[in-house]
Amino acid sequence: MNRRHFLRAMSTVSIAVPILTACGSNSNSSAGKSSKPAGGDSSASGPSVSFVHGVASGDPLDDRLILWTRVTPNEAAASSISVLCEVAEDPDFESIVLAENFVTGPERDYTVKFDAAGLLSEQHYWYRFSVGQQQSPVGRALTLPMPGQYAEHLRFAVCSCSSYPHGYFSVYRMIANRSDLDFVLHLGDYIYEYGDGEYGDNAGRLLDPSHEILVLDDYRRRYAHYRSDADLQAVHQIHSFITVWDDHETADNSYKDGAANHNQGEGEWSERKAQAIQAYFEWLPIRPPTVSEDSIYRSFRYGDLADFIMLDTRLEGRIKQLDNPADPARADARDLLGQAQKEWFKNKLATAQNTWKIVGQQVMFAQLQLLEIQRLLPGVPTNDFSPLVAVNMDQWDGYPSEREEILDFVEENTIKNMVVLTGDIHSSWANELYKSSAILTSGVLDEPLGVEFVTPSITSPGFPDGAAEAVSAVLPVVNPHIKYTDLKNHGFILMDVTHQRAQAEFYYAENIDLADQSGVESAKVKTLAVESGSSRLKEDTTLSRPKV
Repeated sequence: MNRRHFLRAMSTVSIAVPILTACGSNSNSSAGKSSKPAGGDSSASGPSVSFVHGVASGDPLDDRLILWTRVTPNEAAASSISVLCEVAEDPDFESIVLAENFVTGPERDYTVKFDAAGLLSEQHYWYRFSVGQQQSPVGRALTLPMPGQYAEHLRFAVCSCSSYPHGYFSVYRMIANRSDLDFVLHLGDYIYEYGDGEYGDNAGRLLDPSHEILVLDDYRRRYAHYRSDADLQAVHQIHSFITVWDDHETADNSYKDGAANHNQGEGEWSERKAQAIQAYFEWLPIRPPTVSEDSIYRSFRYGDLADFIMLDTRLEGRIKQLDNPADPARADARDLLGQAQKEWFKNKLATAQNTWKIVGQQVMFAQLQLLEIQRLLPGVPTNDFSPLVAVNMDQWDGYPSEREEILDFVEENTIKNMVVLTGDIHSSWANELYKSSAILTSGVLDEPLGVEFVTPSITSPGFPDGAAEAVSAVLPVVNPHIKYTDLKNHGFILMDVTHQRAQAEFYYAENIDLADQSGVESAKVKTLAVESGSSRLKEDTTLSRPKV
């Protein structure tokens, strides 16, 4: 069962974009660095360009940030363009702390990345790019506290799954409207690979290119199309992103060696995957990989409050999904993470020193038992696409032995305060995590080993009206570890974290079908929290307050 069917039923080239390295960066690459002194040509007119894709920042640390833009030539494409990046301590740029010139060109799709190092911890910075007198919008970014430093309060947004043809990016605007967030955690499906009419039908949201994207130029154009959206630009302009990919940055239900939506006549999978990854690193404000040329699993430390462990459950080590949940091979040791990433993950969990261990990843971790729902809801269809006769084999349920290995490790090493954050399935979930797959008979009598919050989608469709409400009512009966679901509304999770508790607040968009409703929030808000030292979820806790 793939995710699209799951939801419908309820109705190698290496990375070719070396970072443009600033003085003081710890990167070994200096590709694209201009020989001119910082600011040396800022008074010249320069070639005619525009900054139609805005600016972005990402992968914040306590002393550096990735800063991004894309320069669009307004004339015949130049072979190279010199771009100045300036970083200041104030929005008026009266106190500039960094200024560097870079050269970009068609080999990196005219994108610029600057690993701006030597910054102060826990401080806002403003940044801009310019070519001659032509300037980009001004972006804002925030560095993290130093590792081990006392950190009282952390607030960040969690989001995923933004299908352009399914509606307007109202949720991105909602996140942009919250100026006090530390960063945004994006858990994948930043773009989708389909062509017009294949997935989503909002008449005002046609795609470029109009066909399914297959090669490097296609992926670049699709990112450019998404990044022309005003709501997406707004959230990038005010908040740094920490991102991981899911499947649609390559193709539906992708795995290490293929994808459900990579078909005969579409070329070699290895070439398509490599080109999709290249475009991803060009267009997202993420550091170049350090483990291998196409790896994105990495970690962040937020003072003494939280360790962030970002996983790749999609391309790093996943073997092909089984077609049949009754296949005896499902019980075998089947890789989802891959051995190298799994050992890295265990080590990060075991050595994390902060209060919270926050795991950002793509597909639902908790068990999802659906076989009994048909007995309780006999009117719900059980055709070949129905999740009611099978588990979703794309989730951790399709790789249960590896999940059990991880949970065994958590239990044996007495790892406390593990919070798993998940995207992928276009709906809201809050789950307690148990080792036993027989949740009904034994699991909930034990102490949970962690909790999981699954974020709703930006626009990608969930369950239809009627079925969404009916299934939400029945799910906890056969899955008592599932404490909350909303299976149709679009939104994001605001995580508010202190040393005492981690709270998830689910916020929803009023309407994603109309452009003039962008950023308008629904009255519905759901809160759930877990206290430090316990993994029991508490519902309807008090809403948090913005950070000072």
